[in-house]
Amino acid sequence: MISADLEAEILRLYHAEHWRVGTISAQLEVHHSVVERVISRSGEMRSGAVRSTMIEPYLPFIRETLEKYPDLTASRLYEMVRQRGYPGSPDHFRHLVAHLRPRKPAEAYLRVRTLPGEQGQVDWGHFGKLTIGRAQRPLMAFVMVLSFSRMAFLRFYLDARMPNFLRGHVDAFDYFGGVPRVLLYDNLKSAVLERHGDAIRFHPKLLELKSHYRFDPKPVARARGNEKGRVERKIRHIRQSFFAAREFTDLDDLNEQARQWCTGLAADLPCPEDPGRKVREVFVEEKPLLLDLPGRTYDPDERVEAIVRKQPYVRFDLNDYSIPHDRIRRTLEVRANLKTVRIFDGTEQIAHHPRSFNKGDQIELPSHIDGLREYKRKAKSRSILDHLYRAAPSTADLLADAAKNKKSLRQMLHQLRQLLDAYGPEKLEHAICQAIENGTPHIGAVQQILETDRQARGQPPPVVSGVSKDPRVRDLTVHSHDLQDYDQLTEVSHDSENQ
Repeated sequence: MISADLEAEILRLYHAEHWRVGTISAQLEVHHSVVERVISRSGEMRSGAVRSTMIEPYLPFIRETLEKYPDLTASRLYEMVRQRGYPGSPDHFRHLVAHLRPRKPAEAYLRVRTLPGEQGQVDWGHFGKLTIGRAQRPLMAFVMVLSFSRMAFLRFYLDARMPNFLRGHVDAFDYFGGVPRVLLYDNLKSAVLERHGDAIRFHPKLLELKSHYRFDPKPVARARGNEKGRVERKIRHIRQSFFAAREFTDLDDLNEQARQWCTGLAADLPCPEDPGRKVREVFVEEKPLLLDLPGRTYDPDERVEAIVRKQPYVRFDLNDYSIPHDRIRRTLEVRANLKTVRIFDGTEQIAHHPRSFNKGDQIELPSHIDGLREYKRKAKSRSILDHLYRAAPSTADLLADAAKNKKSLRQMLHQLRQLLDAYGPEKLEHAICQAIENGTPHIGAVQQILETDRQARGQPPPVVSGVSKDPRVRDLTVHSHDLQDYDQLTEVSHDSENQ
């Protein structure tokens, strides 16, 4: 605000002495924006103020457009005029439009008063980003203020999505020990999905929360931030009085400090409705008039469907969580809160993990990994067993007797596989049948029968190839060397002996 004498002097120098705005600003030692505001508010433009001959042909179009769209930006208006041939610069054009734009009359606002327990105001505040391992997550403050007492709830979350929006309400109601009858919002996507005039489509999750706690959600009109000024001022106060230069180790530490601040310094402020009392004193009067909390707790957990491919992991919120190996290639449900991640197959819970807010973590249960390894080992043994059953059907009887005698079946499978590779399926089947008939159903007897038969036939001992089945090894080509190279080594040895 400037004095009436200074305002009159600005107008005199501008209209009578024809001083420029910059000259008046320098001589009277006031900012040029103050001078421009005084001149514009007077509604009297000096003759010849719009001097540019370039703009004159476009003045009727500019005035007509501004009368129809008084809030149209100068940059958009400049593009419209430039398309019609205006050759001037945007900066000069913006200065001219500031003088031509019709002035709106200042709007007066009634002071809003509320009854105790009647209203609360809700909003998000953005407080930068928090680095957790390899992840950077937005640090968002959920704020709810009781309009009568100004008692505030503050809690920080790692995003402003719907699950945390619901958690903020639940935590705030528990903190206040009750529920305001009306909650005011601006046009948050978490609250209002669509709006056409007075027709409002609320988010179904907010309506579900409303049904549980029995409050009435009301979005304020567009461009009417004054209707929820209590929470907006509180967020500004949080930035300046709580968050500025605040040090904390993690999100839990920050939220604990926020709780102490709300119950301490913030609650000791004078209540604007009754400056003679503190916020906490007025809240004692307001709390009994809040709606009672329902008997059962609302569940704000995230619930998302996850499609599992061939690996036994569920991807959720940038990380992988293990599941039992027999639940792959199906759609599972993930239910998560701020501490844990639970995975369900229908109504059956199949996994329970601590939640990670890092990026790219693999959170595993040892039982899941051990189960997968055991399954792989059994699958390999089963493959060998099927191969033996097809080659030598009597293997089943031999293994059954071995199991009765509590012998190692795994070792027997390995030995039978070696005998099959060395002697072939017919000889192995004959040896197993003879061992069972002789009453000696064990691997040593089978080996003895095969070896006795080989010696009786006068055949050489079998040679088992030790070449790897890896195609990178099996397909190698080995080139033979000229044997004369070895003869040269022998000649060198004879020469050394003669010397």
